[in-house]
Amino acid sequence: MTARPLPESESVDLFTATEEPPQRLPQSPSSSAASQLSPAFPRRAPWGTASNLRAWQAEALALYHERSPRDFLAVATPGAGKTTFALRVATELLESGVVRRVTVVAPTEHLKHQWADAAARVGIRIDPSFKNSQGRHGSHYDGVALTYAQVAAKPALHRARTEAARTLVILDEVHHAGDALSWGEAVRDAFEGATRRLALTGTPFRSDTAPIPFVTYEPDPDGVRRSKADYTYGYGDALRDHVVRPVLFMTYSGQMRWRTRAGDEVSARLGEAMTKDMHAQAWRTALDPNGEWIPSVLAAADKRLAEMRRAVPDAGGLVIASDQSDARAYAGHLARLTGESPTVVLSDDDGASARIDEFAAGTQRWMVAVRMVSEGVDVPRLAVGVYATSTSTPLFFAQAVGRFVRARKRGETASVFLPSVPLLLELANGMEIERDHALDRPQTAEEQGIDYDPEAALLEAANREEKASGELEGSFQALEAQASFDRVLFDGGEFGTGADVGSAEELDFLGLPGLLEADQVTTLLRQRQAEHLRGRGGATSGEAALERSEAEHRRAAELRKELSKLVSAWARKSGRPHGSVHTELRRRCGGPEVPLATAEQLQARVEMVRGWFVGKR
Repeated sequence: MTARPLPESESVDLFTATEEPPQRLPQSPSSSAASQLSPAFPRRAPWGTASNLRAWQAEALALYHERSPRDFLAVATPGAGKTTFALRVATELLESGVVRRVTVVAPTEHLKHQWADAAARVGIRIDPSFKNSQGRHGSHYDGVALTYAQVAAKPALHRARTEAARTLVILDEVHHAGDALSWGEAVRDAFEGATRRLALTGTPFRSDTAPIPFVTYEPDPDGVRRSKADYTYGYGDALRDHVVRPVLFMTYSGQMRWRTRAGDEVSARLGEAMTKDMHAQAWRTALDPNGEWIPSVLAAADKRLAEMRRAVPDAGGLVIASDQSDARAYAGHLARLTGESPTVVLSDDDGASARIDEFAAGTQRWMVAVRMVSEGVDVPRLAVGVYATSTSTPLFFAQAVGRFVRARKRGETASVFLPSVPLLLELANGMEIERDHALDRPQTAEEQGIDYDPEAALLEAANREEKASGELEGSFQALEAQASFDRVLFDGGEFGTGADVGSAEELDFLGLPGLLEADQVTTLLRQRQAEHLRGRGGATSGEAALERSEAEHRRAAELRKELSKLVSAWARKSGRPHGSVHTELRRRCGGPEVPLATAEQLQARVEMVRGWFVGKR
C-alpha cells in the first residue's frame, strides 16, 4: 500500500513543513487495517460470532458513523474491549481522511505503551515515548500517546500539535481528566481544537464534582446534572454475552483486637455490627502484615489459584496492597508459602512497567502491587485476587475488580478475596449497578426548606472533627488478627455458613473447578451449601434449610436494591448524606449495615423510607 496522499485543500503546518507524511503499514489489497482488527485485542475473540467485532463494538461503531460526532463517550465495563472499538474508529477515520493524526491520552506510562502495542497490530503507529521537550513526533508515526500529567505540564504545546493537523484525540479512562482542576483545564485547552474526540471509560463515576472535559451533563429528575454516555455496555451485559468472567467473592471474617489512640484495647469480629470508625479499625487490623489474618487469606487464595491452574495452567494471582511497606511484607508471606518470589510492582520503581509486562507474558503465580495495576493494565491471565487495601471508593473497587474479569476462553471464572467489611460487601453485591458522575451536590435540607435539625448537624460535625483528630494522633496499634471463612458472594446470592480456616467446608468452596459457566457456578455453590447444611442438621432439615436460605438470599438481594434506590431518592430530597440516612434506619429498625442485614430487617427499613415519602415520621 502506498502512502496516503494529503488532500489538496490541506495546508502545510508547523510540523509537516519538516516531516514526511506518515507511512501506513502494508496490507493486502483485499482488506484494510480496520477489517483486520482483532476481535478483542489481544486474542480474546467472542464465542459463536462470525463478525470480527463483538456485538456491542459493532453497534457502537454503527452509532458513531450514524452521528459522526465531534465528541463521543463510550462507557464499557473493564475487559469488554474499549481499545478494540477505539482503534477501529481511529483506523476508519485515518483511512477516510477525516483525520490525519491520532493522539491517545492515558492515565499511566504503562498504558501509553500498551496502547502503542495495540495500535501497531492494526497498522497505526503511535509513539509512546514522546516527550514534551521534543515538540513534534517522528515522521514514521501516525501520532503519539501521552499521559494526563504530560498534557497538564504543557497544554499550549499539545494545543499547537492538535491544531496543526486534523486530529482524533482518544481520552482513555477520561474520568482522570477530573483528577485535579488544573488537569481538566489543561485537557480542555489542549484539545479544544481537535477534529474528533473519543472518550472512553469503564467507570465514569467520581465522588467529587470536578467536571470531566468534553463530557455531556444533563439534569436528572431531581435537578442534579449527571454524565451522559453516548453508548453504554455494562458488566451485566458483558457477563450475559460471555465477554467477561463471572466473579466469585470469597469473604473472610475473624476476631480482631487493637489498641485505640486513648490506650484502650478493643476486640471485635470483622463484619459484625459496629460503628463506622470501629469498622475501619478492625479492617486496618486485619490487613496488618504481622497478624494472622493476611497469611491465612493468602494461603486460601493460593489454594484457589492452585485449583484454577489445574484447568488454566498460566492463571495468575494479584494482591492489591495499601502501601509499599505492606506490599513487600505480603510478598514475603507469599514467598514463604509458595517457595516462589512473587513479582512486586511499586509505582515509583523505574522498572515497574517492564515487570508487569514480564508477568503478563509469563507463568509466575503471584504479583503484588500497590496501585500500579488498579486500572487499565491488561494482564488477562489474572484469575485470583486479594483485596488487601483499605481503599473503599466505588471507583477504585470497580477498577480493581476489573483486573480479573478479562475473559480469554469460555468457562474461565475469577475469584476475589475480600475482608468481610460491609462497605466492600455492598460494592461486591452491586457489581452490575451502573453509576454516572454527578456534577452537582443535592441541596441541603435547609436549602430545600425541609425541617432541619441543628443538633444533629452539630453532632455530625463533632464526629467528623473527632475522627480527624484521631487520625492526626496516629497512635493506633493492631494487636491480633485471626481469620475465618465467612461466605461466597455470587450473582446477588450468598453461599456458606461460616467455617474455620482449613476446614472441609472452606476447602469445598476453594476447590470449585477452574472452568465453569455462570449457571454451573450457581448450581455448584448451592450443592456445596446443601451438603454443609445436611451435615449439620440431617438430610431433611438440611434441604429445608437450604430452600429457606436460598429464598432468604433472593429476597434480601431484591430488598437491598430497592432500599438503595429509596435511600438515594430520600438523600436527594432531604439533602442528607446516604450514610446518615442508613444510620438513622439502623437506629430505628435495628440490625447491622445493609450487606449484613437480614431480609426482615431490610423490609422494615424499606417500609420506613416509604413512610417518609408520604409524611409518616
